[in-house]
Formats: sequence, C-alpha cells, structure tokens
Amino acid sequence: MKKTSWLAATALMLTVPVAADAQRTDLAAGQAAAITPAERQQGKQANAGIVAEYGGAMSGRTATYVEGVGRRIATQSGLSSNPGAFDVTLLNSPVNNAFAIPGGYIYVTRQLLALMNDEAELAAVLGHEVGHVAARHSQSRQKVAQRNSILGALGQLAVGAVAGNSGFGQLLGRGVGTGAQLLTLGYSRKQETQSDDLGIAYLRRANYDPEAMASMLDALASQTALDEQLRGDARSTPAWASTHPDPGARVQRAAQQAGQAGQATGTRNRDAFLAAIDGLLYGDDPKQGVIEGQSFLYPPGRVAFTVPQGYKMQNGAKAVSISGDGGQAQFASAAYDGNLERYVGTVLRGLGAANAQPAIEQTRIGGFPAAVTTVRGTSGQQQVDVTVVAYAPDARTAYHFAIVTPAGRGAAAFEPMIESFRRTTAEDDRAARPRYLRVVTVKTGETVQTLARRMAYTDAPLERFQVLNRLGEGDTVRAGEKVKIVTY
Repeated sequence: MKKTSWLAATALMLTVPVAADAQRTDLAAGQAAAITPAERQQGKQANAGIVAEYGGAMSGRTATYVEGVGRRIATQSGLSSNPGAFDVTLLNSPVNNAFAIPGGYIYVTRQLLALMNDEAELAAVLGHEVGHVAARHSQSRQKVAQRNSILGALGQLAVGAVAGNSGFGQLLGRGVGTGAQLLTLGYSRKQETQSDDLGIAYLRRANYDPEAMASMLDALASQTALDEQLRGDARSTPAWASTHPDPGARVQRAAQQAGQAGQATGTRNRDAFLAAIDGLLYGDDPKQGVIEGQSFLYPPGRVAFTVPQGYKMQNGAKAVSISGDGGQAQFASAAYDGNLERYVGTVLRGLGAANAQPAIEQTRIGGFPAAVTTVRGTSGQQQVDVTVVAYAPDARTAYHFAIVTPAGRGAAAFEPMIESFRRTTAEDDRAARPRYLRVVTVKTGETVQTLARRMAYTDAPLERFQVLNRLGEGDTVRAGEKVKIVTY
C-alpha cells in the first residue's frame, strides 16, 4: 500500500455513556448492557480510520470464517443477540494484534491469526476483546488513553519530548496506529484479568474448550520471547503484548479459571481452523513494504533504506516508524509537485510547524535530489530538534524521513540511515517476495528439524517453526498430523 503521510488524526475517543444498570448485571452470564445507538454511531465513525491504519480489511474465505467465529463468541456477551450486530474484520497487518471498540466492531490481524492453532483460540482472543467492550472499560480508560500516544508502543523517547504547545506533539502521534492505539492502550491489570475471565465464560457458553484462553496466552508469550531474541532487545514486544501486558503471567491464572467448574470440555475445531488459514499471507505485505533484517524494502517505489544496529522498525500502512537510543523517526511519502523545497514545507506544516520558516538545504543523497532542514520545537520545559529529509527518485515521487531528537543533537544519530536511502537491487527484490502460511501433513520420517528447514527464513527457522506450532524444546511431530510452515 502506498506510504502516504498520516497528516490528519483519525483517532476518535469513544466517550459514550454507560447504561445505568451496566454495573449491576452479571457480565459472565452474558448480561452486559446492550449496544446503544450512540455507541454504534461512534464505532462506525472510528472504523474506517482503524481499518486504514492496519492495512485494510481482508476478504475471502478466511475473512468469512473469522467473521463467523467472532459473531458466535460476541453474541455470548449480551451486547446483542443478533450476530449481524457485530462487524468482525480480519486486518491485513503483519503485527500481532486484536481489539474491539464499542458499537460492535471487532478486529484481529492476520499475523495474530497465524499464531493460533485452533478455532477455540481464535474465539478466546476475540472473546477477550469483546469482554472489554461488555465491561465498558473504554470509559474508565479514556483519561489514560489521552495520556498515551503511539510513542509508547515504539520505544520511549518520552511522550513529553514531542508533546506540548510547540505543535510537534502530533509528529509521531499522527503516525502508524494512532486511532487504534488510542482506543486500545491503557487497560489496567484488573481490566485485563476481568476480560480474560469474561472471554473464558463466553467460551463455555459457546461450547468451546475454555482452556483455549490459556493456550493462546502461552503461544503469545512464546512469540514475545522469540521477538525479543530476534531483535536482541529484551524490551521489545508485539503490539498485542504491549497493549495486553505480561501474557506469560496470565497463562496459569487463565488455566485455573478454565478448570474451576471441573474438567474442561468443549470443542477446539483444529482441522476447520487450519483449513481456513491455509494460504494466508504471512509477515509483511510487499505492497506495503518489507522489513528484512535492518533494511526496509519498498517494491512499489523501488526504494530502500537501512537503520543502524539497535534501532527497531515497525511497518504500517501509512508509515514506517523507527526508534532507537538516538531518537525516533518515520518514513513516508506525500503529494509531490516537482519542487522539493515546497514538499519539505508541506511536511513541516503537516507536522504542526505552520509558522516555521526554516533554511532548506538542497543537496544530493544516494544519487537522488534531496532537501534537508532542522527546526527547533518546545515541549513544556523541554526542547526537541525536528529534522525533515526529503528525496525525489523521479519527477513525480518524493519520500521523506521526519526525525525527532533531543534539542542540540539534530539528526546525527540517524545519518547512516539518511545516507542509506537507495534504489532496490535484484537481491532486494528476491528478499521482498511475499511469504505464505501453509498447512502440511507430516510424512513418515519427517522431524521438527526437517520441517523447520522448509521455513522461508534464514534466521532462527527452527525457533520460528516451534513457536508457530506451539512446540516446546524436545517436542516431536508424528506422521499424519498437521503443522504450519511459512514458505515463499
């Protein structure tokens, strides 16, 4: 998808009133207050922006399957007995995330879907999200959400470093994920455990195995650990983990809750689930660009860049966000009329620097015409440097980095990234091929190790295979069973 600047905030704070008797109902018994007309209207207004932020809605048999499971579990909440009242969307996003907002809107990304191993786990995740809505957590969360921004999910430069009366508070807050983050960040631990409990109750009511909540949380904890290993950063977590803290610590509690009413029973529907996700796009969508190691490859524009070691990237439908010890940046594109100086000015105005009159240096970087400027912003008692570096690979297209660093540092820490902007190569094109999730049947003689060698990754293929299939160290596979692999 085209990397266009996110220059207009799409977040919609849902401040709908809670029904007077909402807190007096038995939520676990599916007696939540029904969705109100106001909730439906505000959810509808937020929906389009959220879907756009997460790469768009997917269609086809997998999306239809997810919709059916989501509606089945959502009707257990009491929000509505009509399955059609719930809009369940499979998002074309390579991040592990799921959330729901008031009004009957429920979302799950294809990446998180691929981590699941059966239908009951899908129902558990969606049920947990519906639980937040049924308990009306959004109203009590609003004040917390207003203090958060996407910065919290990308590594802390500190919210105060780009917030305040300077106008630069919207710089990265208008970047990838803004609306969804404002709607999903800020749950308390008590709210999280309540939603776990409600999700388990919904599983029982829908005749799913209630232990699916614990097994899904366990899979998420393993994925979190693998992400940390691959990035070499013990602080890094996937999006669902960052908005739903400490998944590992919740596994045991969820298992205990599932067993409170005696031996857990209910369906898992593993075969139907695996059939539904077979062939699902996995990881980055080349149309939105691909993160390969420390490089970002953008096939539609035939451009690429590389970030320094220790810096992290998060690819979104609207921008690529970069964070590290030196500061934060975003890579995006905007409308270009052939004049780079005007382009830089437009970017600055979009970032809130309407009154800035910077000196813009015209130069060449990587063989391309380029323009660079740095302006100073004030945030309360703190000052920051905001640098815009724009490139024009051709007469009709321009790209830019917007970089925020502590005052006085300029973009020095990002110089290697700035200088790395280049045309993609044939090797880049091979690396940017799409990957797909395939469900295969284990053949006689095949092992975890031989199956892992079929994974379309050169880094940690064994660990990726194990996490994808919820296999621990020393676990084996048997001939005839189905497993997931990722191939080109």
